[in-house]
Amino acid sequence: MDDGGAGIAAGAAAPRLVLEPGRYGCIYAIGDVHGCLDQLLALEDLIRDDAASVAGQKLIVMLGDYVDRGPKSAAVLYHLTASAPAGFDRVCLRGNHDDAFLSYLEGDPAGDWMLEHGGEETLRSYGIDMDEAGGVHGGSTHGLREAIRAAVPNSHVDFLQTLPVLLTIGTDVFVHAGIRPGRPLAEQSDDDLMWIRRSFLDLGPGLPVRVFHGHTPMREAYVGPNRVSLDTHCFRTGRLTAAKLCDGEETILSVG
Repeated sequence: MDDGGAGIAAGAAAPRLVLEPGRYGCIYAIGDVHGCLDQLLALEDLIRDDAASVAGQKLIVMLGDYVDRGPKSAAVLYHLTASAPAGFDRVCLRGNHDDAFLSYLEGDPAGDWMLEHGGEETLRSYGIDMDEAGGVHGGSTHGLREAIRAAVPNSHVDFLQTLPVLLTIGTDVFVHAGIRPGRPLAEQSDDDLMWIRRSFLDLGPGLPVRVFHGHTPMREAYVGPNRVSLDTHCFRTGRLTAAKLCDGEETILSVG
């Protein structure tokens, strides 16, 4: 992992999905939400309008990082555990922040990473009083962990546990962070898929694929020949971005 942080402790490998090309009239990949529910709802409205003239079923792919930093992480998870918009299927991938939140809920000390990287906003979104629960700094966080475990519904835990880390549709790859350059998809580690940054950005996938990803914040979406980067730092900029994939061509949609 070359993110500049520490990877979350490894357990069983997370699921990976493969869908047949041609199954959907259009695919929309949405970048990092980070608790920005209002922008997500606005972007979904824009996508619905854009797809109104497209025949057949459509697909929304969420590229991970639903929690932390923004104000409404709990509400984002409530939204994503409900039904997708009419006429759409939805696949939600796992981001490193989602993985850390799950690790924290499951009692893995590696999950404490989230507390220093926007996790306080997530806890507050579930109604946790940080002072009453013992706070993040200065000693044991046992009280805080127990408070958030009691506040998070089982449906959110189940959702986080079942999130895949990779979706492949023909030669299009959807993932949170990127892939280890040149390594076959079957050999990519969960940490690479959720955390990789520098080597992937510098070298590209090193495989005959096109990768749609988030994780690395940018002022504007980047569209290149072999990767499309969609994290536009929504919790700071107010801008949430999606890539529309139709007939092999990409179009960028954004709100905010």
